Amino acid sequence: MNTSVVNTGRMAWAALRMLLVLTVVTGIVYPLVVTGVGQLAFHDKAGGSIVKVDGKEVGSRLIGQSWNLPGTDRPDPKWFQGRPSNSGYDPLSTGSSQLGASDPTLVKDVRAAKKQVAAFNGVPESEVPKDAVTGSASAVDPDISPAYAGIQVRRVAEHNGLTVAQVQKLVDAHTDGRTLGFMGEPHVNVLELNIALRELAAKS
Repeated sequence: MNTSVVNTGRMAWAALRMLLVLTVVTGIVYPLVVTGVGQLAFHDKAGGSIVKVDGKEVGSRLIGQSWNLPGTDRPDPKWFQGRPSNSGYDPLSTGSSQLGASDPTLVKDVRAAKKQVAAFNGVPESEVPKDAVTGSASAVDPDISPAYAGIQVRRVAEHNGLTVAQVQKLVDAHTDGRTLGFMGEPHVNVLELNIALRELAAKS
């Protein structure tokens, strides 16, 4: 038999065996190990950081959601509101508007949103922070800045029959600092804050 044919056959068989081994290792063994470690060491996070209230799933700490009046697209004044979402908080359709900072459409939308947020919360436009009128890159950011939470305190207190001091205390308690003390910015998880608000309002 031709030596070159034999050598080619050996190399092909060796390549096929390597392909099979790597497929098993990287396609089956590795994913199972990583999934197993994740479920054992970080069960809550690996499961999507689902939040339950009274045994019922109400959302995820990692994904923002709308807080509108039932059956409408108008924000409910009794809840803290999150950042604007280009996707309607749809986790299957994430992404920003892709408009540049100087784009006339974005500038117009931001100005209009600023007026709406200011009017909705009864504050001057100068007090409206950036995250109240601009969406995140993912469109499902679950957090807002303490400043945005702060301008909502009076409205939320009024519509829940609570004092401003009570609601501000909730905001302070749910404000997380920078990760490891230097990464990112202080933030407030809207879902967790509204759950605490619901519990406080129920007791009052």
